[in-house]
Amino acid sequence: MPADSAAGGRPETGQPAPDFTLPTTGGGTLRLSALRPRSVVLYFYPKDDTPGCTTQATDFTARHADFDALGAQVLGVSRDSLASHERFREKHALAIPLLSDEDGTVCRAYGVWVEKTNYGRRYMGIERSTFLIDGKGVLRRIWRNVRAKGHADEVLTALRELSGQG
Repeated sequence: MPADSAAGGRPETGQPAPDFTLPTTGGGTLRLSALRPRSVVLYFYPKDDTPGCTTQATDFTARHADFDALGAQVLGVSRDSLASHERFREKHALAIPLLSDEDGTVCRAYGVWVEKTNYGRRYMGIERSTFLIDGKGVLRRIWRNVRAKGHADEVLTALRELSGQG
């Protein structure tokens, strides 16, 4: 099982971030709790190489140095395969690691695997969401139903406030 928490639900601000271990681009696996004491920007997106997801990933990449300067690691998660992530990352020169949650365990743990409707058709998919996790592993901000354009700047502003630099 790729995640340490199979529990569903929707975690809330002030709660511990559900820990997990997932395969990551560049090889190997990443365990969320191993990143402490760094802050983490964990964002979930529906699908590699689609317009909104590309905008979001390239915006986070463009601000990678700013997040890094504040001691934060940005991580993108979707249910796409690691091979798909590698192609997406290479095509758009993404600087952020992408994690593969193919079975959706982590998506369920964060409450982002939801029923969606498109042109009257109902289906299950990832709700574009971002979680700002502090260096102790506590959820400090949660954005759900994110609009991709401008979101990286909004998260960076919140991170600066959290770190006392806002």
